[in-house]
Amino acid sequence: MRIRIVGAGAMGRGIAQWAAAAGHTVELCDVRTEAVAEAVGFVRSMLERAVQKGRMSAGDAAGAVDRLIPLDDPWAEGPDVELVIEAVREDLGTKAEVFGRLERALPASAVFATNTSSLSVTRIAATLKDPTRLAGLHFFNPVPLMRIVEVVPGAATRPGIPPLLTALVENCGHRAVTVADTPGFLVNHAGRGLATEALALLEETVTDPAGIDRIARDVLGLRMGPFELMDLTGLDVTAAVIDSIWDGFRHEDRLRPSYLTPNRVVAGLHGRKTGRGWFAYGPEAAAPLPEEPVTGDPDRPVHVVSVSPAGDADATTLREALTAAGATVETGAEPSAGALVLVPVWGTTVASVVAALGLPTGRTFGVDPLPAAGRRRVLAVTPAAEPAAARDARAVLARASDGGEPFAVSVVRDTAGSVAQRLLASIVSVSASIAERALATPADIDLAVTTGLGYPVGPLAWGDRVGAARMLELHRALHATTGDPRHRPTRWVSERAALGLALTDPGTSPADCV
Repeated sequence: MRIRIVGAGAMGRGIAQWAAAAGHTVELCDVRTEAVAEAVGFVRSMLERAVQKGRMSAGDAAGAVDRLIPLDDPWAEGPDVELVIEAVREDLGTKAEVFGRLERALPASAVFATNTSSLSVTRIAATLKDPTRLAGLHFFNPVPLMRIVEVVPGAATRPGIPPLLTALVENCGHRAVTVADTPGFLVNHAGRGLATEALALLEETVTDPAGIDRIARDVLGLRMGPFELMDLTGLDVTAAVIDSIWDGFRHEDRLRPSYLTPNRVVAGLHGRKTGRGWFAYGPEAAAPLPEEPVTGDPDRPVHVVSVSPAGDADATTLREALTAAGATVETGAEPSAGALVLVPVWGTTVASVVAALGLPTGRTFGVDPLPAAGRRRVLAVTPAAEPAAARDARAVLARASDGGEPFAVSVVRDTAGSVAQRLLASIVSVSASIAERALATPADIDLAVTTGLGYPVGPLAWGDRVGAARMLELHRALHATTGDPRHRPTRWVSERAALGLALTDPGTSPADCV
């Protein structure tokens, strides 16, 4: 296929490298001719590096360079061009001008694709004489390494174009997901679950950014915590995406932005690229503070309380783990005088359990029952907690039963569901809302998120690991405890819990029955 790429910036040159390496003839052009020369040089250097690392043969690299054709004029006639991929700046007027001029220069048979990440594909197509020829083809940076592409049909896109683009993407070695033309498309939309909930937890001073990141990595198994990720992406970019998706979905509660980001953006605290965001970077930056050492008494007796019949399994698991680690775990119906009381909370607060069961206020603490991906446990303390008792509870939880390193124990402020549950609940809820709107299939949601965001498992499959009924219990408890509509259970989770279906199951549609 002969492909013309308009725009020789970071995205354009990445797409050019990807397509040329896959065997396509690529015309690369830009209104700035010097940008084209720089991009060709960059692609050549990247291909040479791939040869040095053994990822590509010298012959294949040379062939890819030969297939990369620099053009001086983006609007040159191209009777053999079959596909145009636009990768210019995110501005509707600019993109409309580019496609308008291309429409006059290229044959009607050429398919148009926009690499927009935030603009409506339908609105861009509406500026053309023939809006049926355009679709979205959203790549991620760096294109050769980020092996996921969103195929986005506009409202008027011809039915044959999305399958053609999907085949192209997959024949070039990437994965394609078909996504509705909605704000944020799929990956950016699904990613709001983690970022917005992390910001909400910070608003509540549950713990600091470093503490939230530790829990996200060590309990949920994410490669990067949400605040690390915002700093890497750029807080200015993250804030703009959050706001655009919030506005685009007409202020959907579960997508609500935080008041914390605007001032940081205005102050220039954008993350790694400015030397400071949520954290400091560069040679002058102070080293991150280490966690406080565990100093309490690991032999203090503990009493584990079950909150409800549904929580009996959580209480039993915690008792068994602590007993195996050599802790003194009481077996009576009531805690003895001076014993620590540990409550595995699921969507509720420790304070509400203390009040409901009449537990000792100073020595009752919450423990997150989510199985940790790493060696970390989370201890929740109420404002009435005795500091010495909290230190002892931390020491008890740090005990390991397998002879390995002790557990790290995060100490956080008591909040509904604690940190990891809140993050997971939001990740699953946002993706479930995407599924119930039929913006993408469950399989494509999980594929796009694991590939595009690097999550250890897709959001819906993650929810299935917990169980649909258990996830619904968590969403309902968070909603009831906080009164915040951001935690309102989705129809997707509610229906599947009621019917015994997996969250990854697309289910039967009316169209299947006629």
